[in-house]
Amino acid sequence: MKVLFVASEVKPFAASGGLGDVAGSLPKMMNKKGQDVRVIMPLYRDIPEEFKKDMEKLGKYKVELNWRKQSAQIYKLKRDGVIYYFVGNDYYFEREGLYKHYDDAERFIFFSKAVLEFIPKFDFWPEILHCNDWHTAIIPYLLNKQYKVHYQDLKTLLTIHNIKFQGIYGVNTAYEILGLKPEEITGDIEYKGNINIMKAGIYNADWVNTVSETYAKELEYEYFGEGLQDVIKDNNQKMSGILNGIDYDVYNPQKDEAIYEKYTRSIKKKKINKMMLLKELGLEENDEKPLIGVISRLDELKGIDLILHVMYEIMNLDVNLVVLGTGEKNYEKSFKQISSVFPNNASVIIDFNSEMASKIYAGSDIMLMPSRIEPCGLVQMIALKYGTIPLVRKIGGLNDSITKFQPSTKEGNGFVFRTYNAHEMFHELKRAVKIYKKNKEAWEELVKNAFKTKFSWNESAEKYIELYKKI
Repeated sequence: MKVLFVASEVKPFAASGGLGDVAGSLPKMMNKKGQDVRVIMPLYRDIPEEFKKDMEKLGKYKVELNWRKQSAQIYKLKRDGVIYYFVGNDYYFEREGLYKHYDDAERFIFFSKAVLEFIPKFDFWPEILHCNDWHTAIIPYLLNKQYKVHYQDLKTLLTIHNIKFQGIYGVNTAYEILGLKPEEITGDIEYKGNINIMKAGIYNADWVNTVSETYAKELEYEYFGEGLQDVIKDNNQKMSGILNGIDYDVYNPQKDEAIYEKYTRSIKKKKINKMMLLKELGLEENDEKPLIGVISRLDELKGIDLILHVMYEIMNLDVNLVVLGTGEKNYEKSFKQISSVFPNNASVIIDFNSEMASKIYAGSDIMLMPSRIEPCGLVQMIALKYGTIPLVRKIGGLNDSITKFQPSTKEGNGFVFRTYNAHEMFHELKRAVKIYKKNKEAWEELVKNAFKTKFSWNESAEKYIELYKKI
């Protein structure tokens, strides 16, 4: 099958979150399975020169944005068995950072139109356009309203990675950039007097999927749907969920150059990593205390409020804590305060540093993930590969990947709580700490279960291939 995977970010070229991970891993696995999946993304300034110097320029063409014409240059690069295309335009993409520019609507509508104009001009005619999040969700809409006469057999899949970000803009965007007339702003794109690009994508795509089965169901409820729950209900006949995988070429303690000592399923070598990490962080070097890790964007959606609400109770469990992440300033300040109150037992690193993240995955005993909303989550999957036990809320992709450990049966791969409540989270953490300290045999069984859990892209890729065939 021929698929063009359309994304606003792709690892390792330019990425800021889970979408970049998926766009970097899934097409690679698809091609290993005999499909022809190629990827197209913007040519950002942030893409390292080491990639740019190897790109081949294929040509350029004009893209119409209502009354304006903008130039799109197309570059091509083959890497790890995948062909990547890059859409260049200095006015839109020669800037620092991928998002949060005043004209993001125009930038990503330009990119989306450039993708549709790209197809007949170059060397690849796909059967499916696989669009991702709001940045490319206008493609199914444009295809149905403006381009269908040219592409009668071209199908679209829209993957929602996080419905919080929808591309909501004033109607002037529709008039000035999309060239719509007032009577053309119909129910599939109109939203509370504005336009909503995600909504337009959901109504017009041939199929819509999310990054976990649970999240697909959750989106029908107001708490999760971010205002689009009725749109999801209207379209649930063409919706499903496929849990993301992780790239074990990247996240693997057997290959990870950043950790102190590589290992496969060795509890003993994992302990060496823990002691070395405690030493590097200047924390008390005591293996009898579990080391709790938090690797997270410091954001309300990630459940940071729950952690901070019972922070002193957590530290009174006689544990060590390491936090790595950046985000809202009030959260950063609160965590820094904790590290100053408990200098020997808490280390807070306000940064995102992939080498330190690897060390924390390898050295921690427990990974705390009490998210309020979590479409899929990658941290829990990576933690399991490193033999670190996730403590999660029963939500979204966390529900689909973590099962509660029962010492009596030795089944389960983590610790789970249900309600978005700090004390319920603390109660489950207390249970985890007690097993760690008092029941070493059960804890070792739990770590073995973690090592055995697999979330490679292999299974997820098979499900995507089936979905492509269905579409």
